Amino acid sequence: MPPASPATITSTPTRASTPTERLLTGSLVVGPLLYLAADTTYAVRGWDDAGAGVLHVLGAIVYGLVVLRVASWTAPTSWLRALLVLTAVLGMAGNVAYGFDTIHTSYGDVALVDRSGAATLIKPLGLCFPLSLAVVAFTLRRLERHWQATLVLLAAAAWPVAHIGNIAALAVATNVVLTVALGSLALSGTRTTSG
Repeated sequence: MPPASPATITSTPTRASTPTERLLTGSLVVGPLLYLAADTTYAVRGWDDAGAGVLHVLGAIVYGLVVLRVASWTAPTSWLRALLVLTAVLGMAGNVAYGFDTIHTSYGDVALVDRSGAATLIKPLGLCFPLSLAVVAFTLRRLERHWQATLVLLAAAAWPVAHIGNIAALAVATNVVLTVALGSLALSGTRTTSG
């Protein structure tokens, strides 16, 4: 086996062995499935359904762990790892906020996106979630998970179109794509990179 280049260190895929690793690896399956359930519920019941909002909040929390799982596959000294951690936290905050906003509007209140002032913070934070998916896609490409990277990047691009435009069919399809791409990572292991 030739020596690894300085840009990439290849490791043998291993099964998650610690409780933290099992939690993070499990999030690759649970997060996309929760969000698929949320968007399917939105598609059936409408974008202001409280039950969908609850699933949305739970899925958004688990997606924070998804991004942290991908970050754990990068080198500890990598700027890419730091970017993944940052977008994981910001993306989760924005995504959770939108889920709670759905719960809020299910009681007949005005959505934060329709208000001015401090409420507008939800908009840039909400965009941090698809940004985190784009950074995950970039990272997966560097980890030589090319087909998963392509699917996650497509989902990152489709996410704001589906959710800002309230296009239920596209939102559900986007989550199916993420379920396949991210779930496959939980089953197959990955490589680590030093870059």
